[in-house]
Amino acid sequence: MATIRDIAKLAGVSVTTVSRVLNNHPYVSDEKKEAVLKVIEEINYKRNIHAVHLSRGFSNLIGVVLPKIDHPYFSSIVEGISEEAIKHHLQLVLFQTNYEPAKELEALELLRGTLLDGVIFCSRAISFDVLKEYKNAGPIVLCEDSDQSHFPSLSIPHEQAFQFGLDYLISKGHTKIAFTLGRMEGPNSKKRRKAYKTKMKELGEPIRSEWIFDKCLSITDGKQLMEKLQHLEKKPTAFFVTNDQVAAGILLSAEQYKIKIPQDIAILSFDNQPIADIMGITTIEIPIKKMGKLAVQSIIHCKEKREQTNKKMTLPFRLIERKTV
Repeated sequence: MATIRDIAKLAGVSVTTVSRVLNNHPYVSDEKKEAVLKVIEEINYKRNIHAVHLSRGFSNLIGVVLPKIDHPYFSSIVEGISEEAIKHHLQLVLFQTNYEPAKELEALELLRGTLLDGVIFCSRAISFDVLKEYKNAGPIVLCEDSDQSHFPSLSIPHEQAFQFGLDYLISKGHTKIAFTLGRMEGPNSKKRRKAYKTKMKELGEPIRSEWIFDKCLSITDGKQLMEKLQHLEKKPTAFFVTNDQVAAGILLSAEQYKIKIPQDIAILSFDNQPIADIMGITTIEIPIKKMGKLAVQSIIHCKEKREQTNKKMTLPFRLIERKTV
């Protein structure tokens, strides 16, 4: 494979001149530039971009770790990440993990090997103790409501947002409230569970384990929730659910069970995806795309400063009232 030294020799110029031509440096005469470009064309020279990036100390690649790409929440984060990455001429490497820690480790090992400029965790299964082992490997950003001082994180304040949602349901006359989670032990879910327990204690309501539903993320999960509801001896009057997809599933199944929304059961959800607008779902909006954009900016900041920051960025949320409460 030809090198820039070979090009310099064939073109009768210095290696520095060849480098300047390859990098579009302005201070090269037209004659020398033409000679270099002619040789490049004749020998069909291709630059080793990977080697160039490594010599400069960056790869222009950002790893994005997420459990699945086909869920609106995660695809919205990726959309925000992608839009911001394009502005800075960065490329993305997606790691779809299905919450398998071994696949998340693949991204971290590539970061440690300097093949990635940073890693954004849209959600994770890997333990925090393991994650801390990679603190010095390069920039790592967490899209979660994280109480830690090792990595930058971005999220709405989930405990506060859940309290806000519960207060809204209570203001509408509901105290018998069931709720759903994506993952019981996820950092955001832990905050929501804490808010729920605090509020039920304030109301003097018992914590009914049968009213807490885990692994609810999709429309199918929402439909299955309605089936489970039929077997409950004591039924809630409101559901505070993981996201708009779950809420949509409940709505789609309600007619089958002759349940009127919101007269028989009220539904409040999170995200404010397009499906919420289409189906009239009352929801708490999360600025998901903005979260993705800010995650990229955080990676760039860490890379430029050559240090890992531990800044926690709290994003705003707001209630979007429609027809389901």
